[in-house]
Amino acid sequence: MPGMGTSDTAGAPSGRSIIPMMKHPMMPGLEGVRPAVAAFLPHMSGGAVAALPSAIPTAELRVGDGDTVTLAATIVRRTIAGHTIAMYAFNGQTPGPLLRVTQGSTFYVRFRNAIDQPATVHWHGVRIENPFDGSPALTQPPVPVGGTFVYAVHCPDAGIFWYHDHVREDIAQPMGLYGNLYVEPSAPVDGGSRLRHEFLMLSDLLFDGDSIVPFGADAPNFALMGRFGNELLVNGEPRWTMTASSGEVVRFLITNASSARTYNLSFGGAPIKLIASDQGPYAREVVVPSIVIAPGERQVADVRFERSGAVAVVNAVQTIDHFLGEFFANIDTVGRVTVAGRSADADGDGAAFDTLHDDTATVRDIARFRPAFDRPPDEAIVLTTEIRDLPIPVMQFMSVDTLFRPALEWTDGMADMNWVATGKEVRWVIRDQRSGAENMHIDWHFHRGAMVKVRVFNDPRSLHPMSHPLHLHGQRFLVVARDGEPNPYLVWKDTAIIPVGSTVDLLLDLSNPGQWMLHCHIGEHAAAGMMAALTVDAN
Repeated sequence: MPGMGTSDTAGAPSGRSIIPMMKHPMMPGLEGVRPAVAAFLPHMSGGAVAALPSAIPTAELRVGDGDTVTLAATIVRRTIAGHTIAMYAFNGQTPGPLLRVTQGSTFYVRFRNAIDQPATVHWHGVRIENPFDGSPALTQPPVPVGGTFVYAVHCPDAGIFWYHDHVREDIAQPMGLYGNLYVEPSAPVDGGSRLRHEFLMLSDLLFDGDSIVPFGADAPNFALMGRFGNELLVNGEPRWTMTASSGEVVRFLITNASSARTYNLSFGGAPIKLIASDQGPYAREVVVPSIVIAPGERQVADVRFERSGAVAVVNAVQTIDHFLGEFFANIDTVGRVTVAGRSADADGDGAAFDTLHDDTATVRDIARFRPAFDRPPDEAIVLTTEIRDLPIPVMQFMSVDTLFRPALEWTDGMADMNWVATGKEVRWVIRDQRSGAENMHIDWHFHRGAMVKVRVFNDPRSLHPMSHPLHLHGQRFLVVARDGEPNPYLVWKDTAIIPVGSTVDLLLDLSNPGQWMLHCHIGEHAAAGMMAALTVDAN
């Protein structure tokens, strides 16, 4: 069709002349239509994948105050579910090394870019000094192929953070450039510190036969909904396993490194208690039936394994096929816990688990901000999109007034329509409701120490409304209200899901001077324009 190229299928690594759709039947009128972007895959023109070095398992790296470590982004060979592919890695590891430091430490990272595109390292959630935030064109130029950059990483807050590339998140994250940073509290804060800690990094890959469905070279494909993989990974592996004792309480530190997928995790009916999120403990612990976690978010949860046997860790969501008007369950087993024997601490751990604790430090900290909870917003933004020049059947379908618009899309029920939409036709928008400025033209200035209330509305009337995990660099915020109702589950955040049609009030604690990105953490949405910046002046 006019304006739609064929380059995304030329020389497809699978050997096919046409990459098949991820669902059947296709939307009528899309047969033969291809994204209008050239194809890109790691190591696409670099020789045989078999000649690449094999990836190695993720290892923990303890880093002391003042230490210097090296993070090298390289291209490696991995075999996942029988598919051998080229991927990216930090220090040969996918995910990258688990960096473990103590709260208050400052360490230095010599980053070397040895992949085939520019890259940076963003320290997601860390209230870092602005020059080392890793935001390309805002805090630093992208590190060129073969280049280096030294980051000074100061860690004022305890908790679970992560690091990843920020030049083309839609490519580098699925391809492996991510890892956890665990900042241990400088002093014990609760009895849970003695529990066994398990780190889970969630991600997914989209395969076509034995190869990855190519990315867009000069603009993202899958620009409507983001890229949802058909192989779900935990810590880089398709079948994660662990063992536990009957009665044992295990603390899981979970990071969603997927480009677009929001997860709904459960542990075979084992009781779950949320302890902390992005920037620290919940003011009061929360019992939940499952753990909902959007791209960029972290959740810390205690899970009690009460009975012996095999426990399936599942992602249970609903797929919506808008074209066929079908709703159906989509349940994936992402891991398995084998429970055997009896924990020596079962009785004590069980009693502690059954109590919902208040975190006194968090309660005291949040109390300073409560007077601002109910005041009018200082700023207001709307999340929307502009779409043009997609194939006529797609444009007609999206314009139907009766199209069902769910608050959250858990997975991709319209993969053919999503695949052909690129950043050339789709522009995702953050719009300042006061000035009308959009994305990087928004010009917000605040003074250091300001408490700023921002009202976010996700417009359900746009041609393709989507939920957006909104991420703010270098600062922290509270979600104080949703759709006019106070949020009872208070916790410091840096990433929050904004459902379609919802109005969410965020109270920003702007304690860190510099220029900071505010963007959707669906990689394809950010690459298609959905990013703004705010300035916090030092004085």
